[in-house]
Amino acid sequence: MTARSTPWDEIATPESDYNVRLIAGSSVIPMYWGKDINGRCLFLIELEGDHSKNFQKNGTSVHGIDVDLRGGSASQLQGLVLTLENQVDRDLFSGLCETLVSSLQPVTDASTALAVALMHIKRWKAFLAGRKRRVLSPAEVRGLFAELQFLRALYDGHLTQSKAVNAWCGPEGVHQDFIFEDTAVEIKSLSGRERNSVRISSEDQLEALSGSLFLMIFRLTEQPDSDQSLSLNSLVTQIEQEMTDSHALEEFSTKLAANGYVEIREYDEPVFLVSGQKCYRVRDEFPRLIRSELPGGIIRVGYEIELESILEFECDISEIWSD
Repeated sequence: MTARSTPWDEIATPESDYNVRLIAGSSVIPMYWGKDINGRCLFLIELEGDHSKNFQKNGTSVHGIDVDLRGGSASQLQGLVLTLENQVDRDLFSGLCETLVSSLQPVTDASTALAVALMHIKRWKAFLAGRKRRVLSPAEVRGLFAELQFLRALYDGHLTQSKAVNAWCGPEGVHQDFIFEDTAVEIKSLSGRERNSVRISSEDQLEALSGSLFLMIFRLTEQPDSDQSLSLNSLVTQIEQEMTDSHALEEFSTKLAANGYVEIREYDEPVFLVSGQKCYRVRDEFPRLIRSELPGGIIRVGYEIELESILEFECDISEIWSD
């Protein structure tokens, strides 16, 4: 298998200090690929002004990546320098740096550039510490996309941004994807090609521990020609731009990482359009298998529910907010 090329392949190892190469078209904020005297891969962001206090307050460390702010206040020019410690992780490091380049394209001032960079670095730190250090499967991408669609609906007029993100329990392995007040909501996605049934992955997903339990299904259609279609990356960016609560944004980033997501180019496609959504109230007669009613000796269950069989339980999404 041919190794994937990286931006550092054509940069020579210097005899002193480090060699850098300006990233072409890298926005108002200059960014560079580089190598130090030990041949380690570098990524540099040039910042005008003195950002030492903000870096000391908000900086973070990442296993395998040295994050440092270099330069002094006298020159009024500093550099945020990321150094890869272990060359085996070059592909992962390249993914982080490409994300930073993309995210900093629209940024025009150094303070914002530092804040955006540190936010992404913290997300990668959580990702590298998690169990899902891999690209999400197509089904996982659709599932996360659907959960984020519901998250947007939740903070759009129903809960504060902080409470909405706190209600998102999917990344934490809780029985249902969202729990708020005395209401729980399980989110499912269907692709345009799938038949009319949804997969229930455990005996806990449709067992109500809250006063009200709903099953929310988003049908996602791949429509690359539509202006309304979004990729997983673009949906995440949209939510980040909508969030004005800094604590909610930080918790959102942490939960994304716990879910196995970091912004990499693999998630630029496919692009989805929500072509339909249905809501069902899960009550006693709803067809389901739950832990409290399983026969003795059965400890793990997965099954599918035909949507035609639950038509009588369909309700308007407004019932979620009114409970």
